[in-house]
Amino acid sequence: MAQNVLELTNENFEQEVLRSSKPVIVDFWAPWCMPCKMIAPIVGEVSETYNGKCKVVKLNIDNAMKVATKFGVMNIPTVIFFKDGREVTRVVGVVPKDTIIEKIEEMLV
Repeated sequence: MAQNVLELTNENFEQEVLRSSKPVIVDFWAPWCMPCKMIAPIVGEVSETYNGKCKVVKLNIDNAMKVATKFGVMNIPTVIFFKDGREVTRVVGVVPKDTIIEKIEEMLV
């Protein structure tokens, strides 16, 4: 995991995501999830590419089920894109890096 990817909890989610002045990409994952491990390097690369433009964070659903439930995360990995405290879009499953970049670019417009 990239150093600049913050791990979210039930306690810091609102502050780090919903009150963020920058757009936020949240990777909902779990340590036992193989597809999550496949997408993790992509999330890390994106966090470095867009450092300063948006915030990239991870949320382990095993440790923060309350948040995962609130946002209806049924399958992982799920990456949800937030802007101004609201969900803009999401991708579910392992997707190519280009798909994530496309969603970020749409959000940054």
